[in-house]
Amino acid sequence: MRFARQSLHFKRRDCIWHAMTAGNGYGYGYGYGGQRLRQAVTTRGVSTMGRQPPTVRMRRLAGELKRLRQAAGLTRDDAAEQTKLNGATLWRIETAKVRPHRRTLIILMNRYGVTDSDERAKLFDLAKDAGHLGWLQDYEDDLTEQYLTYVSFEAGARSIRNYESLFIPGLLQTEEYARAVIAGVLPLASKEEVERRVEMRMQRQAALHRADDPLQLWAIVDEAALHRVVGDAGVMHAQLKALIEVAELPQVTFQVVPFSVGAHTGMPGSFVVMEFPDPADPDLIYVDSIAGDVFVEHESEVRRITIYYQHLQAAALNRSDSVRLIEQRVAALDAERDRDDHP
Repeated sequence: MRFARQSLHFKRRDCIWHAMTAGNGYGYGYGYGGQRLRQAVTTRGVSTMGRQPPTVRMRRLAGELKRLRQAAGLTRDDAAEQTKLNGATLWRIETAKVRPHRRTLIILMNRYGVTDSDERAKLFDLAKDAGHLGWLQDYEDDLTEQYLTYVSFEAGARSIRNYESLFIPGLLQTEEYARAVIAGVLPLASKEEVERRVEMRMQRQAALHRADDPLQLWAIVDEAALHRVVGDAGVMHAQLKALIEVAELPQVTFQVVPFSVGAHTGMPGSFVVMEFPDPADPDLIYVDSIAGDVFVEHESEVRRITIYYQHLQAAALNRSDSVRLIEQRVAALDAERDRDDHP
């Protein structure tokens, strides 16, 4: 449980969001969105609607404000004292937990010496759009904040590098496979909650098929994900057949780490590397763990986990051999079905 232990360290960094359910949308927390009380909350200098999840724009605004403060030679305590803002409020703004009021943004820009009209307009635009969830708004009342946070980042990403040790990646799952996974991992979820999550997962996959600039996905799985029969043999057969088809898409690279490799860097658990179109948005890592999931953006940790992914790319079969391995698994399922039909 190496990543789980590290998450205790990650929590202490300003730039980390701690989560309990995200990633593929099954997670290990059981705080279902329908049980929350949604109300407008106003604290000094910030506003949020209940559990507003961070978005790519909110994260960019937070990063810009932190950069401007540091460029002005101010610590966070200095800035809080000189602007009369609560120190905790300023921390929440700089870690993308809340969106500042326009009045607060003006106070910060004035203190940080932001006089250029174009730069001020850019910050105003970021603040205005920071809470925009797009199509995710339809699901805001049904799903947990942490899952919405992950999906909001995924929706704004240019590329996703995903490693899964036990599951087919969520962006490549068939509807029946997704339903079986979610129901299996979330035994306390109602049928309605399971269906809502399945619906959202299918919606997420639309990013791979955008006419303009489709999401680039590099997915690596351990061979175990091909052998674990999720749902039943029919569900698994259909999933593997669909995987062969989607692996042919130019925007999808799919690799399998075969059993013959032995120990490898993905064995501690699943993780996702997200890259964004704007250079102002640094890469973001999501690490899935039964003890609690984390978002990681500290530069040294991002670099380390990215190197882990590169090791997986090198250890995995190439695209063609990976597809052949899937085809062999399909053939094995066909043979098992024939044996059952003709004992």
